[in-house]
Amino acid sequence: MSENSESNLWKRNVFVLWFGVFMTGIALSEVMPFLALYIDTLGDFSKNELTFYSGAVFAITFLVTAIVSPFWGKLADRKGRKLMMLRAALGMAIVLFLMGYVSNVWELFALRALQGAMGGFVSNSNALIATQTPKEHAGHALGILVTGMTAGNLLGPLFGGTLASLVSYRMSFHITGVILFLVFLLTLFLVKEEPVKISPRTARASTAQLWQAVPNKQLILGLFITTMLVQTVNTSINPIVSLFVRELTHNASNTTFIAGVVAAMPGIATVIAAPQFGKIGDRVGTDRMIKIGFMIAVVAFVPTAFVTSIFMLMVFRFIVGISDATMLPAVQTMLTKNSPMAMTSRIFSYNQSFQAVGSVMGPMFGALIASMFDYRGIFIFSALLIVLNAILFNFNVKSLKKDESATKA
Repeated sequence: MSENSESNLWKRNVFVLWFGVFMTGIALSEVMPFLALYIDTLGDFSKNELTFYSGAVFAITFLVTAIVSPFWGKLADRKGRKLMMLRAALGMAIVLFLMGYVSNVWELFALRALQGAMGGFVSNSNALIATQTPKEHAGHALGILVTGMTAGNLLGPLFGGTLASLVSYRMSFHITGVILFLVFLLTLFLVKEEPVKISPRTARASTAQLWQAVPNKQLILGLFITTMLVQTVNTSINPIVSLFVRELTHNASNTTFIAGVVAAMPGIATVIAAPQFGKIGDRVGTDRMIKIGFMIAVVAFVPTAFVTSIFMLMVFRFIVGISDATMLPAVQTMLTKNSPMAMTSRIFSYNQSFQAVGSVMGPMFGALIASMFDYRGIFIFSALLIVLNAILFNFNVKSLKKDESATKA
């Protein structure tokens, strides 16, 4: 294969998979504006029952994802990442389409759980790009993928809310299912995966056996925890963002719109900055980029606890997005560099599991801290979590460098 065609191949993979992870992000977040309203049409519920069912139906997708992701990752390492992406895209397309036909809340709960079980598109997209992209472009390519997922999560509520208002709740699920089927077709015909040669002995080995051969276990576990804590911090504000905005605007009539803009700020910043920071990370070192991200996050969160205007809240939330753009592609790149080829998908799937756990923990901690210390306490709590994250990461990187020095000696 010529150098030019090889370049076009990985670039095409990135382009197609960007759309795939973008639509996956849409599918995961689009129900936020109308999930409770949809559930309310499925029965006669009290306020407390509606709150409970809405929380359970939303959270079950992430809980199941956290449990099943490692299984799909193991299968991907043996059978190929593209096959797992096709399975995930087709599975999600069918499940989302069927959500438009449910007749009670338990059917919706079961399908949301099945949606989590069908996951793996994002983690396997990352794994495929990480293993099929030239090393000198890996950080940039993974940075682009991060913008796809982030943009999907960002625009999902807007997409879902607009669809639901233009057509109906049920039709919005049907349309999303059709779009995910398009992702399946694009992946099938346009994504190319060069087979990775793995010895029969390695292919038969269990995850535990392969894990024993990983040289930097502590670093990889540390990166999983970094991902989980970053996601916890990112989602901790979700339960109270509209309430905090209402407090700052003194109950203005356009609170909902302003809250949507505030919630969008981190995503907008990440979409803008992640590809560029991925390039910089390829040059200056990924561990350094992560440390810079920690510093930016602390600088953003602490002052947020003392804001008195919506404008300053938006500014600091935008800076939080810049810190995400600094850290997230760098974490993916470090995982790539320190993962054996035979278990790259498994490593990325475990990382997705930790991220899903963070998606569940964040709103829970946010609601708890807000009830104990008011809304502003969440931002101080987030800053403390970031400091803890930075200390653990710094310790892991130092241990890695000591091991490398000892090996060379």
